Amino acid sequence: MDIELQAMDVSPPHAAGWLTRMNAALAKTGMYVAIIGLMMIVCVVFYQVFGRYVLNSSPTWAESLAIVLVLYVTLIGAAVGVRDAGHIGLESLLVMLSDSARRKMDVLIYALVGIFGACMAYNGWILGSSVASYTIPNLHVSEAVRYVPLVLSGVLIVLFSIEHIVAIVRGEEVKPSWN
Repeated sequence: MDIELQAMDVSPPHAAGWLTRMNAALAKTGMYVAIIGLMMIVCVVFYQVFGRYVLNSSPTWAESLAIVLVLYVTLIGAAVGVRDAGHIGLESLLVMLSDSARRKMDVLIYALVGIFGACMAYNGWILGSSVASYTIPNLHVSEAVRYVPLVLSGVLIVLFSIEHIVAIVRGEEVKPSWN
């Protein structure tokens, strides 16, 4: 009976190295940060609408804070999407390739995504450094705060892409964070 069940399981093994454990924890943390940020956006916008229409005094900082929070939620969420393969892809072309060619193409795709993440991190750092001396008027914090999620997201995308490349080379599969 066990032999029959083992023969039926054709899914590749899940990657289980130190990089996978670290990335799984980072992705799960990123999901929680994005969820908390989304709840904060809802609260801030609700408070802004309440202040405008009920109190007749709209808080000036609410819109600026909501915009900064949107940057954190979308960029961190996008990085987690890279790890959990939640990004948009055209797999119809890959299905027509042989297994070997498909693996090579997957490695190329994740290598390009990793390079894009490195560019995000590098350029986010440069841009954040260039505006660090300025402040967001309504929030009284450095303009660099807007670029922190770009750098973090870029670094996470690089780590997650490396994890996927290692898993593909080993013939393994990266288990999504939400499982």
